[in-house]
Amino acid sequence: MKFQNKKWEEFNEYIKFRKVAIIGLGVSNLPLLDYLYEKKAKVTVFDERNIEQIPKHGMDKIESYHFGFYLGKNCLENLNGFDIIFRSPSCLPTREELQKEEERGAILTTEIEMLMKMCPCKMIGVTGSDGKTTTTSLIHSILQKAGYRTFLGGNIGTPLFTKLSEMTPEDIVVLELSSFQLMGMEVSPDIAVITNITPNHLNIHKDYEEYIEAKKNIFRYQNEKGILVLNYDNEITKKCEKEAKGKVVFFSHKEKLENGFIVDDKVIKECEDRIRKHIMSCEDTVLRGEHNLENIATAMATTKTLVPIEKAIEAIKQFKPVEHRIEFVDEIDQVKWYNDSSSSSPTRTLSGLNAFDEEIVLIAGGYDKNLDYQPLAKPIASKVKTLLLIGQTSGKIFDVVKEELENQKKNLDIYMCESLEQTVTLARKVAKPGNVVLFSPASASFDMFKDFADRGNQFKDLVHKIKLRKD
Repeated sequence: MKFQNKKWEEFNEYIKFRKVAIIGLGVSNLPLLDYLYEKKAKVTVFDERNIEQIPKHGMDKIESYHFGFYLGKNCLENLNGFDIIFRSPSCLPTREELQKEEERGAILTTEIEMLMKMCPCKMIGVTGSDGKTTTTSLIHSILQKAGYRTFLGGNIGTPLFTKLSEMTPEDIVVLELSSFQLMGMEVSPDIAVITNITPNHLNIHKDYEEYIEAKKNIFRYQNEKGILVLNYDNEITKKCEKEAKGKVVFFSHKEKLENGFIVDDKVIKECEDRIRKHIMSCEDTVLRGEHNLENIATAMATTKTLVPIEKAIEAIKQFKPVEHRIEFVDEIDQVKWYNDSSSSSPTRTLSGLNAFDEEIVLIAGGYDKNLDYQPLAKPIASKVKTLLLIGQTSGKIFDVVKEELENQKKNLDIYMCESLEQTVTLARKVAKPGNVVLFSPASASFDMFKDFADRGNQFKDLVHKIKLRKD
């Protein structure tokens, strides 16, 4: 007998002819247009961009479906009288216009929250300031290797709300969840993972506390059957154990835990009742850096109850680095070029620097998220041969590095650049055989690029052009 998702069927009936607002025509909300048109909902789209900035296929659908729309900075002034509001993750639920509609009686939600509320199968959710994409991808690969039918979504993969009709209780949904997606959410996955919590997105969140509280929603609504995987080395995540309702599993690369998974001298070990079992070493994977061993330990802790350890090891050995995350681009004249464009915070770039023993030519800088760059000063002073800076944060990074160099009475060649092309051209000139050129911005991309993927792809194109000219 074919499985029937009653929650999904009930929502399909509820949404018919309802007044629905779509806030932000981004990746997660675009598939809703077709679904809502099919259900004969009365849709109005709101987007703070102007019409030239919105994807053409999105505007084409709005017009062909005869949906209403308001565009521009003040578009939410027209938000009034809706039954349900699907906000984009970047439009936080604390916006005054949204709160007024919610107080009036509207349901305020997101595509990802509605997916989680109606999902018929086990859900695994991963969040964190760093490492969540690689960890989520590792978990997904391990489950697939073990034979599960999986759905990958959230911040990566594809929007899954309209895939609910395909899901059965035997499947597993794996989600990467950002603070923006988690904020205001009132449902948690069966297995929740927090890789770490450090300051991030402080240009959007009211303060660091709001950011932390948003992250905690990933486990806040679990019951006693829930599993929470936590970083023992991070003070904030370690303390989350006290708030957990279900079972807590720790991972660490600093402590020899009694139970959990640890990284010990570049070896991943499973700990049970103080007995430590060697699982795999860094030589067994192509992923570079201690932080990636930590990501592997996290993925193993997450899938332990679902997958035999041998299958997990097999999947990890075959796992390739995620695009834009310490991604090897090319080797030119014995210089290796790496694209780490996804590193949009100082802590991520710090992990990138620590992944190499070679001398580094570092390209950094970008859009300012109001983060502190002081933690990068000493690592750059000790590991970087030449520093090439670009974008809004170039001055901030320069100041902390210069101060550190003066304290240590050291010299470092630092160049302030106007474009990514200029940084690549300079890196080509200053890099010597045996060096690594690392593009790891420690900043967001929105000052000069569409997103981090666009930024990383442009970097790779520039490197490939060098290779073509050489050949």
